[in-house]
Amino acid sequence: MLEKLLLESNSTVIFSGAGMSTESGLQDFRSADRGMWNNRNPVELADIEAIDSNRPEFVRFYQWRIQEMNSHLPNDGHYILSSWERKGMIKGVVTQNVENYHEQAGTSRIAKLHGDLGTLRCMSCNKQYDSQMYLKPLEKITCSCGGFIRPNVVLFGEMLPEVSLQLADSLMEGVELFIVLGSSLQVSPANQFPRKAKTCGAKLVIINHDPTPSDRYADLVINRSIGETLRKVDEELRNH
Repeated sequence: MLEKLLLESNSTVIFSGAGMSTESGLQDFRSADRGMWNNRNPVELADIEAIDSNRPEFVRFYQWRIQEMNSHLPNDGHYILSSWERKGMIKGVVTQNVENYHEQAGTSRIAKLHGDLGTLRCMSCNKQYDSQMYLKPLEKITCSCGGFIRPNVVLFGEMLPEVSLQLADSLMEGVELFIVLGSSLQVSPANQFPRKAKTCGAKLVIINHDPTPSDRYADLVINRSIGETLRKVDEELRNH
C-alpha cells in the first residue's frame, strides 16, 4: 500500500526520528548507560543550564555523542530516501535527529529541528567549528576569542532554530503524503507535524517499532523495521 501512496502523491515529506538512527547502530542518548555520567540523567546534561553548572560533564557527554555518531554510518533507509529525493519522489526531510546521516547519504533538503551535532559554535563570537574540535581535551576546546565552544544542537530550555522551522514549513506547503520514520511523536512541537499534515489533507503513514499517540490519525501504520520496509517499497517501485 505504501508504494501506491507514494506513486499517487505529488508532494511527499519525510519526518524522521531516533528510530531512523538506531537502525544504524547509534545509541539513543535517553537510553544511555547512566553510570557513564556519574549517575546523572543524560537528559540533564542536554540542558542549557548544564553549560554553566556542569560544564566538564556537559563537554564529556557531547564528546561521547560525537564519537558515537562518528563510529556509525548511514543505513539503507537513509540512502533510499536520498535516492527518492533525487528522483523527485520526496520533497525533503524534516528530522528530530541531530546526527548528520541524512547529509552523508546525500539528501539535500533537511529541516533539522533539533540542530546539528556535526558542527559547533563559539558562544561569544559565533565562529563555527567542525565537531572534531570536541574530541580534544577539555582545556583545548576554546575559541580563538576565548569563548566557550558548544555543539549546534538545541538544548532543553532553548527555542527551535527559526531557519529550520521555515524550511519545514516550506516543505509542508501542499503536502499530500507525510511519512513518519522512527519517531515516538511525544516531543513537542515536533509531534505537531503529523496533525498539521492531516489538517492540510495529506495522507499520514507512521513506520515505528512501537505505537505512537498519532496512530489513530494515520492512514497506514507499520510496526516493523524502517530499513526493511523502505527496501521492500523501493524494490516494488523499481519493478513498477
